[in-house]
Amino acid sequence: MEKPQEFRLEFVALMASLMSIVALSIDALLPALPEISSTLGVTNPNDNQLLITMIFLGLGFGQLLFGPLSDSFGRKPMVYIGFGVFIIASIVCVTTKSFEVMIIGRILQGFGLSSPRSIALSMIRDSYSGNYMAKIISIVVMFFILVPVVAPTLGQLILNFYDWKTIFYFNLFAGVLIMIWFWRRQKETLALENRIKFSSTLFIDGTKAFFKHKQAVAFTFVSGFITGSFMVYLSTSQQIFQEQYNLAEMFPYIFASLAISVGLATYLNSRLVVKYGMLKIAYIACIAYAIISLLYVILFWNGNNPSIFILLTFFALQFFAVGFLFGNLRALAMQPLGHIAGIGAAINGFISTVMAVPIANYIGEFVNTSVLPLFIGFSIFGVLSLLVFLTMKNKVVVAKS
Repeated sequence: MEKPQEFRLEFVALMASLMSIVALSIDALLPALPEISSTLGVTNPNDNQLLITMIFLGLGFGQLLFGPLSDSFGRKPMVYIGFGVFIIASIVCVTTKSFEVMIIGRILQGFGLSSPRSIALSMIRDSYSGNYMAKIISIVVMFFILVPVVAPTLGQLILNFYDWKTIFYFNLFAGVLIMIWFWRRQKETLALENRIKFSSTLFIDGTKAFFKHKQAVAFTFVSGFITGSFMVYLSTSQQIFQEQYNLAEMFPYIFASLAISVGLATYLNSRLVVKYGMLKIAYIACIAYAIISLLYVILFWNGNNPSIFILLTFFALQFFAVGFLFGNLRALAMQPLGHIAGIGAAINGFISTVMAVPIANYIGEFVNTSVLPLFIGFSIFGVLSLLVFLTMKNKVVVAKS
């Protein structure tokens, strides 16, 4: 029987909230990076990027455990276990005096948060399909984007009165509230008859099933390309605006304004995707993503940074295209994986994230005195993504919604 395609506001808000714990743990910490590095004795400013990128490493690997297990034991228990790991990791982060241990704590935070982040996607796939699923994911992402809009400002506000450790405590408090909401209001979405019997070969069998679907594999790789190049911005934004442009006080507001660009695009996508289809919209957005970044590289090849207004214009256009890509790429990858939504979301998230981390770390090393390396990265991975689209464009299967 076909799943009812109806909009449920509380479900959408709750799925966005589960994902938002990740965004809050990343973006609220951005204004505190200099203070943390000073406290922990970090001498190389580029090392601060590891506090952002390494949480993604944990996110990638954690999904490989929680995703398959959620296919066997249900979605909700895995969310609770993941959040428990996040609590332990947060305690590690606030009690350590070592930068290396802090990095381990951030990896563990990502490992724990991989559960609510990926399982939220599985729960959406349990409940929806086709272009309507892409619509729901777009709306979830739109709510999710509201967190980066306010998180750096919130982090800066906390720093004005307390120290950086308070940001971790605030994230924990917000996570507990979301977990209580999830426990009281959200029903299990994976029925007992649809669960996969747990076995030692569960992951191997699920992985084989995943790689049989070329559509899932192709758009997972595109997600990795786009996420990786976007992650460079996340990890270097504080360095770009505070050090290259001397706009430390304006950083939270600049970050928020650019996040709004992504949010606006995801909102428009939610209104357009059922009419025009996720493949067509994502393809056009990918073309725009590549063209905008290539234009910047051509105009500013000498490496000199443009005025802040020109830079913000390019960023806003780039992230507007990203807003049409994030939700649709996930939906395109997940569409053929309804029978293994848990492990499908896990492998999708793992591959795209594990691809993204080295991309971000490598390119981020060059973003010292110029923004040009960032846009070169955008260009390379935008073109690679476009090549995948051109290869897959006539092979995609999208269920009618």
